[in-house]
Amino acid sequence: MALTPIFLQEALDLGDCERLIEHVQSHPLKDAGLVKGTSAPDIRRADIAWLEDLPQAAWAMDQMIAHTARANRDHFGFDLSEFGESAQVARYGAEREAHFDWHSDVGAGQWASRRKLTIVVQLSDPNDYAGGALELRAGHAVTAAPRARGMATIFPAFVLHRVTPVTEGQRWSLTLWAHGPDFR
Repeated sequence: MALTPIFLQEALDLGDCERLIEHVQSHPLKDAGLVKGTSAPDIRRADIAWLEDLPQAAWAMDQMIAHTARANRDHFGFDLSEFGESAQVARYGAEREAHFDWHSDVGAGQWASRRKLTIVVQLSDPNDYAGGALELRAGHAVTAAPRARGMATIFPAFVLHRVTPVTEGQRWSLTLWAHGPDFR
């Protein structure tokens, strides 16, 4: 079982990244919380939209499912069964020093307990913000994900990761999870 993240260049092309941000901006964003609707701004501060609320953006989920299946087959080899929860677009803005402290994506709840892979796609141009690094700690070392627009970072959902505070501008990302039976 591979624990190291993989990076897929151009998982979404530049036009798709822009189109997805435009779809999200045309709808109200919600304050991001933690699992089961709890709020903890010292741990997570961001705005989110769920793709299931944006039917005109369903194409993004379709593209990412195909990329994830290929990455799992070629690198991880996890027993995956579905994408049971909606993908999420997050906006991390400097006006709130938006961030998400160290965490894993496996937790309580019907879907969070079955998450096996996390997929994060960089939607913003890296020149549009400062801070906001996606960092992963799969072992002792911390790895920063590449910031290229359209780049997907795929990693086991139990790997610790964070988004450092955004200090200028805003960072947009798309996150989804692949689910399956318990690890053995």
